[in-house]
Amino acid sequence: MKLSVIIPVYNEEATLEEIIRRVRATGLVDEIIVVDDGSTDRSPEILARLEHSGSPPLRIFRHERNRGKGAAIRTGLSAVTGDLTLVQDADLEYDPADYTALLAPFADPSVQVVYGSRNLRRNPRSSFSFYWGGRLLSWIANLLFGSRITDEATGYKLIKTDLLRQIGLETDGFEFCPEVTAKLLKQGVPIIEVPISYTPRSWDEGKKIRWQDGLIAVWTLVKYRFFKP
Repeated sequence: MKLSVIIPVYNEEATLEEIIRRVRATGLVDEIIVVDDGSTDRSPEILARLEHSGSPPLRIFRHERNRGKGAAIRTGLSAVTGDLTLVQDADLEYDPADYTALLAPFADPSVQVVYGSRNLRRNPRSSFSFYWGGRLLSWIANLLFGSRITDEATGYKLIKTDLLRQIGLETDGFEFCPEVTAKLLKQGVPIIEVPISYTPRSWDEGKKIRWQDGLIAVWTLVKYRFFKP
């Protein structure tokens, strides 16, 4: 199946060139869609230089102002032509070398969704609060939907494109992750998990997610479980 990778970008000049090199180096990607979410650093000029510097070429979209990760993903999804869609953060926390493991379960035609779990193998932790906050989100999702996932907040969610479009994405920010999880589980779609590597970056290195986003994630899970059709 054809794999499309969406890369949301907001002020990632330090890591942008390296992540695109790594994605291309897998040899598994048919389409790379980059959405520059209103960057104010050198990200736009780096993307212009990299657009045709390798294979596959980049398909670049730009928001005039910063609208959030979910909004960037929705923009990218509207242009996807592949059978499978994966979101790749640009900050090097997630390694494209794990694409092989993520794709492997799709050898079974019945598989629709694969999550890369940071908790199925030993990985570094960015902080005590960040790690246990993520574990708490998984526990809440399992409690609400009767699932048994280990990493609800993972950035590696590989989903059949038709399904991702069918669930109807609505959110603009980091709550993209709990929205997708809630909608999949509410429809009874099985989520397969595979172990992945994880190299967290610190707040000083530009990590953008904050504790408030955890509260929003909890509310998003509850909202789509009880208050959204």
